[in-house]
Amino acid sequence: MKTLVVYYSLEGNTEYVAKRIGEKTGADLLKLIPKKAYHDKGFAKFFWGGKSAVMAEKPELEAYDVDLAAYERIVFGFPVWASNFTPPIRTFVEDNKKELNGKKIAAFACQSGSGAEKALAKLAKTVGINDFEKKAVFIDPFARKSDEMEARIEAFCDTLNA
Repeated sequence: MKTLVVYYSLEGNTEYVAKRIGEKTGADLLKLIPKKAYHDKGFAKFFWGGKSAVMAEKPELEAYDVDLAAYERIVFGFPVWASNFTPPIRTFVEDNKKELNGKKIAAFACQSGSGAEKALAKLAKTVGINDFEKKAVFIDPFARKSDEMEARIEAFCDTLNA
């Protein structure tokens, strides 16, 4: 099944998982890049990122070139911000709502604390589905690499290949 992983990554955790999925499943990758970068350090990172997520902002993205009609499955990947999915993912979903209709949709969330289940539920609602075909939550998979986390990433990839 032709798969596209659409992701936003601030600190490298989500990008790490997205690349692993690409390697293991043969999925193509689309990294979303906001035109105005988010703060990536200190209080400003949490304040502005959290505010942006809670307020359901839709930042303008750098141009990307993708033909969604060529894919049967879309996998969304994002860090959890204030129990929400990240605004660049919101922009992508809103901009491509019609093209996403009828696709198999999967998702993974990367978090340091909690809130991933709420964020996944909010993303499903935004996409217009009841639940994801497949979903997973990873705790800082790049920042705190471990054999257990690697096994969980592998298992998620295996479910996508099944």
